[in-house]
Amino acid sequence: METADRPAETLRAFARWLRALPPSCGPVRLVAVDGHAGSGKTTFAGRLAEALGGAPVVHTDDLATHEEPFGWAGRLQERILAPLSRGEAARYAPYDWVERRFAATRRRLDPAPVVLLEGVGAGRRAVRPRLAHLAWMELPDRDAWRRGRLRDGPGLSTFWDGWQPAERAHFAADPSRPHAETLIAQRNEGYGLLTGPAATTRFTHGRHSA
Repeated sequence: METADRPAETLRAFARWLRALPPSCGPVRLVAVDGHAGSGKTTFAGRLAEALGGAPVVHTDDLATHEEPFGWAGRLQERILAPLSRGEAARYAPYDWVERRFAATRRRLDPAPVVLLEGVGAGRRAVRPRLAHLAWMELPDRDAWRRGRLRDGPGLSTFWDGWQPAERAHFAADPSRPHAETLIAQRNEGYGLLTGPAATTRFTHGRHSA
């Protein structure tokens, strides 16, 4: 386990380790940050992106919809992964959760040494062949959901009432954690990085270790 005596340096070392992995999607090392809703994926992915020198982050929330919260795998493959695998720029229109439609303006995503894919189900079966690494936020579902509800407030309680069984059903059919190579445990002083269930090599202060 990576303790967080120097949390910023631990994250920078992890970033260097990820950059040294073989490309997995054309020239790109695609790294997924998965976990339950409310587990801290977005915050961790943002900090890791900063440690990577400004790596782009794709949020699965930009590909999901109200009607299909987990029906985004085809859009991800067609609009983002396929062009990146050819070394081309991807273009996709993010979903607007207020307007309940995809935006008229498309975003451009150029191939980068590391691209982060963040969201519930980011390490799903359909995506794993394209991944260089899968990280899982190590927080139980009930704790994550409780934190998410507190974060979003009572105005989104109806959303959470529907989301929890949908997420539970998704991970029952297509679990990500057993395939994670790194488990991310949030600490008061930073993050602890633990070896995941599927690791063949592990991160140890920026080195590969069997």
